[in-house]
Amino acid sequence: MNPTSNFWNRTMVGVRGLIACAIGSWLFAAPSLAQPHTPSKVDIAWNRYYTYPQIEAQIKAIAAAYPELVRLEKIGTSRQGRDLWVVIVNNPATGPDTSKPAMWIDGNIHGNEIQASEVVVYTLWYLTKGFGTNEYVTKIMNHAAFYLCPSVNPDGREYWFNSANTSSSSRSNQRPVDDDQDGQFDEDAPDDLDGDGSITSMWKADTLEGDWLRSKSDPRIFIRAKPGEKGEWRRVGSEGIDNDGDGLINEDGPGGDDMNRNWPSDWQPDFVQGGAGEFPFSNPETHAVGKFILARPNIAGVQSYHNTGGMILRGPGASYRENTYPADDRAAYDEIARVGEQMLPHYKSMVIYRDLYTVHGGFVNWTAEGLGIFSFTNEMWSTEKYFYREAGDQDERDWIWRDRLNFGEVFKDYTEFDHPKHGKVLIGGPNKWSSRVTPTFMLEEELHRNAAFTIYHAQQMPAVKVERIVTDRVNAAGAASDLWTITIEFKNENLIPTRSGIARNSRIGSADILTCLGAGETAGQPSQKIIAAGTLSNWNDTQPDLARHEPWRLQISAGVPGKGRRLVRYYVKGTPGDEFVLRYEGQKIKTIEARVKLEEPTSPGVP
Repeated sequence: MNPTSNFWNRTMVGVRGLIACAIGSWLFAAPSLAQPHTPSKVDIAWNRYYTYPQIEAQIKAIAAAYPELVRLEKIGTSRQGRDLWVVIVNNPATGPDTSKPAMWIDGNIHGNEIQASEVVVYTLWYLTKGFGTNEYVTKIMNHAAFYLCPSVNPDGREYWFNSANTSSSSRSNQRPVDDDQDGQFDEDAPDDLDGDGSITSMWKADTLEGDWLRSKSDPRIFIRAKPGEKGEWRRVGSEGIDNDGDGLINEDGPGGDDMNRNWPSDWQPDFVQGGAGEFPFSNPETHAVGKFILARPNIAGVQSYHNTGGMILRGPGASYRENTYPADDRAAYDEIARVGEQMLPHYKSMVIYRDLYTVHGGFVNWTAEGLGIFSFTNEMWSTEKYFYREAGDQDERDWIWRDRLNFGEVFKDYTEFDHPKHGKVLIGGPNKWSSRVTPTFMLEEELHRNAAFTIYHAQQMPAVKVERIVTDRVNAAGAASDLWTITIEFKNENLIPTRSGIARNSRIGSADILTCLGAGETAGQPSQKIIAAGTLSNWNDTQPDLARHEPWRLQISAGVPGKGRRLVRYYVKGTPGDEFVLRYEGQKIKTIEARVKLEEPTSPGVP
């Protein structure tokens, strides 16, 4: 199979528009003036896969076509010297990218998980073509910035494309490792004995020890013999020979570290977590990504793309870290993932350690638990989508239909081969395009749905506004004094808090800061007009939780909760008409300012 060719006819242009329109009206209440059919300035076919040089050309073309929105930043080079790129997408008219909440999106940290790069580029393509024409996309772009890294593992991607592989090989980076400890590195890789471009299986006829049978309905299918049933075939491993003469086959192939085990949070050495690398950030790719993210505390959302299985994953990666996630964080995660399940048919919301397996040193575990960022991993593609039914309804005949739908291009017919060790064997079976990779005729929908989910996640990054401000004069002993209260209510319109519970509890990053200064006072100097300040639990609360120091510069350590409010009261000295400036700042929000004049309320009581 050669999905990099234009074999498949382009999907009708209207399909993408209909999907975008349906999702927008159903979940997002997108304005009626949205124009999903607006073409991009860069034409990319989304029914095929691309090599890393082709992906580089695509992002450079988009950056050149939309220079007002897109900037490319080379963040480093891979182990084999390929450039690592982050695409910065931002509308400068609403401020620099670092002044607003940002969404980090990456893919292809595992080299064989190729559609992960395609969805990152598709997201870039859709954001740029939608800005200024689609009101929903424009609103997101005005509020947030995006940092997109199409491939964290370009070396692994290129090896998967250019060399014979299975659907699951070339997962790691390309760091040479002496797997069999014979003093040589990567000297006994699988071999493409039949020259079809994939590593398939070898089968040997064996009526004595064989435990497999060939299906009578279709000889492409091997079925494990039932208890008491005599087998006729034995699987003798993946296609290959003994290249180094040590009696073993395929025991020292290329590649070393699983870079999704190379991050600082809960990192464990290789004997505990296979593929972990020599130490956290030991690979140039993870080091470059980590350095970029650490320099941008405004990142409020993270999405990492993998394959396969149809999963929306969140941490923790290990059971003993369950209590790291407080209840308010879990509620936001669950709601975002619930919407994701609606947008992504046959995808399930899952917790990594509980529903999949234990992961130490995973990327989203670092960004979530080490940096306090709301982070998801999507495992793209589920074979259930071939038939739009649950996995329990499938049987061995599904292989026949999967092969038919792909016109025979995901399966290599079995052919005889005289093997130097095993004698006469059959070589063939599912090839490297057969299972983990989204079939090209379904690719565009898969990319669009995942991009739509991630943009929805971005839309839930915190957005704070001043809901109301009330001033009132304090009466002392029945007489009006020069002491006043200023009560401010801040509202977060989205699901993600300005400071996650993990960040709050672990003291990650900086607390939100609310400053209040009188007219003529400057930031950095103690205010002579602010007497005291503190947070309130509600409007009827008469006893604020007062700050002990610097009341004019109030730390809001808990931030503003998702879909919630934060009340603050200042006690100030002044006379009617005096003006004060309020400024709310946080690492993951756009700074907001409000001006207020002292005046007695026109009606008493709570507003």
